[in-house]
Order: sequence, then C-alpha cells, then structure tokens
Amino acid sequence: MRRTVTTMAAVSDDAALVALFERLALEAGREVMRVYREGCEVDRKADASPVTEADRKAEKIILAGLRAACPHVPCVAEEEVSAGIVPADLGAEFFLIDPLDGTKEFVNRRTDFTVNIALVRNGVPQVGVVFAPCTGKLYSGLPGHAEAAEVDADFRVADRRPIAARQGVKPLAVVASRSHNTPETEAYIASLGGAEIVSVGSSLKFCLVAGAEADVYPRFGRTMEWDTAAGDAVLRAAGGVTVTLDGAPLRYGKRNQPDDADFANPHFIAKGR
Repeated sequence: MRRTVTTMAAVSDDAALVALFERLALEAGREVMRVYREGCEVDRKADASPVTEADRKAEKIILAGLRAACPHVPCVAEEEVSAGIVPADLGAEFFLIDPLDGTKEFVNRRTDFTVNIALVRNGVPQVGVVFAPCTGKLYSGLPGHAEAAEVDADFRVADRRPIAARQGVKPLAVVASRSHNTPETEAYIASLGGAEIVSVGSSLKFCLVAGAEADVYPRFGRTMEWDTAAGDAVLRAAGGVTVTLDGAPLRYGKRNQPDDADFANPHFIAKGR
C-alpha cells in the first residue's frame, strides 16, 4: 500500500497519495514540534482566531510537497485562504490542508493538535491523513481501507493496524470538542441518554470514531472544510458517515453560500456504521 512518491501529474493512485500525505504530515509535524518546544508568538487573524509560526511553516512544507507532486490539483489551505489566496476553480479534485488543527490546544500546551491533509473528489473527502505529532498518533484513509499507526520520537512509523468504526454499542461513547462546546451539543448528547462523553481537540474526534474508541461526534459549532476533511476521509474509509442535520452526507467545495462564507460547514454529526 505504501511507496515513495515523487511526481504525479494527476491524482490517480490513492495508495501513493496516502504515502505522499503521510510523508508531508510527518515533515510538517516535525516542524510543529520544534516550535512547540521552543515557543513562539501568537498572532490573531481577522476572525480573532490564533495563528502561530507553526501553522505557517507547516503549511509551507505541505504545499510545497503537494504542488511538486501534483501541480495540476488545486490546494485550499487555511492560512493561504486567510491571506486571500484561493483557487479560482476547484475542479473535480482538490486538496484541503489544515497545517495545525487545534491551534488553541497547541497554544495552551495541550497535546491533541493535528496536521491534516485530504483529497476531495467530486465533493467527497476520499483520501486523508491525520497526524498528532505530540502523541505520535497517525491515521490514514482511502476508499475501503483505514489505518492507525504509531510514530516514534524519530518520526518513524510503526505498528500499523487496520481500523473500522463500530455499530450497535450501548451506551454510546460521544466525543465532543474540548474548546468549542455549545448548548446545542450538550442538548444533543443529553438526548442520547446515558452516553459516555470523551473530550478531545482537533480532528482526532473523527479518528476516535473511526477507530471504534467512540461512536458519535456531534458538531453544532462553526467549522471550516479544512478542519474536517482529513478526519472525515479517515472516518468514511473506516465505514462511518458524516451527515448534516437533515441526514445528507456532508459535502465539500462549498462556495458562494448565501448565508455563510466559502468553505464553511453546516452543523453535522459524524458516527460509526
């Protein structure tokens, strides 16, 4: 399933793409951990969300690698979008990049932040990698297959294992945002009755559902597509689903929305099979 990727004129080999994503996520994660150890200033973007040197340098690493390997595939990356750099036409396939998901966790010296890279194909996140550099957790997914792995202190990958979302477990384990909980989320969890609640930051919430460590991730707060695409791809590869409140699959590449910004997600529920 894994092999080295140098250039791909078009996205056609999902296994090779996972290998590329993993390599870039590990490189970016190494830089994130350097900044984490040394410390850095925290700036604020126009929407008041935090951004750091780690976000910017990790994104630069990822974009350079993706554009070298797949020069014809558009890239939508959080910090570039914040700077006004957005592809004019997404086409049928595009990359979504969040170089440091969980910047609040990073700034507050917690461990549950991630590097996220995904390929969206016809509105569906089909290939994704999520790497938590502080804990060494690496998740990957492509249609029909999802994996979890451990990454050691030298950023070497070991102990790969397939993962699959579970179904029919009672009581449910519900994973909720550590930094963005809302009254609507609490009401939804209460409606499930007797659910165990696990709080964690970043896209790891999707990965816990994908790996059968949780059953449901309800999100009734604001997210952007780069926040969710990689974790969503892993979950779907593991047999789970992410749906909007009307039951439709969450779609990607949303632009010119009448009531929200480009790439903003509606509320959704991610769950096992």
